Amino acid sequence: MKIICIGRNYADHAKELGNNLPTEPLFFCKPDSAILPKGNPFFIPDWTQEIHYEIEVVFKVNKLGKFIQPNNALRYISEVSIGIDFTARDVQDELKKNGHPWEKAKGFDGSAVVPEKWIPLSEVDIHNLSFGLKKNGTWVQQGNTKNMIFKMDAIIAHVSQYMTLKIGDLIFSGTPEGVGKIATGDVLEGFIQDERIFELKIK
Repeated sequence: MKIICIGRNYADHAKELGNNLPTEPLFFCKPDSAILPKGNPFFIPDWTQEIHYEIEVVFKVNKLGKFIQPNNALRYISEVSIGIDFTARDVQDELKKNGHPWEKAKGFDGSAVVPEKWIPLSEVDIHNLSFGLKKNGTWVQQGNTKNMIFKMDAIIAHVSQYMTLKIGDLIFSGTPEGVGKIATGDVLEGFIQDERIFELKIK
């Protein structure tokens, strides 16, 4: 199982970090060891001073696929949820400045929050799905999939040109504006529509 993450897929988020908008889906991968064990708090690593939360709509792949066409792409996902792509922003900025890969800042243990609750696609409109993140009871990120630069059919088609999608793979579809730093003692809550999907304590 692999975790495929789409970067800069919301224009306002790209702007808040001073990044140019991509002309095709920008993606990277996290290893399966990045998944935070269910029920565990997130412990801030001692090698970074700036971990950022990034709330994202996550899709689960349900069919094996390669060179998938856009008009068939949505058949390859079955469920949706909400997760966090934790990023060591200070480490990432240094890596980017030196032209190095991001894995150290994005793929570390516990950096992918994947909830237990998944929603069948038949129960939601993935093209108009609101979601958000609260930190200590206050909204810090709110987005809607209608504002994605690249929709899921385009993402699936693009990624499958380069790597085979397998059953159980997860696609983190990008984060909206409002990313920020976490600190010990924070409590994060992820929402789809008005439903709270997870609560996470920061240690």
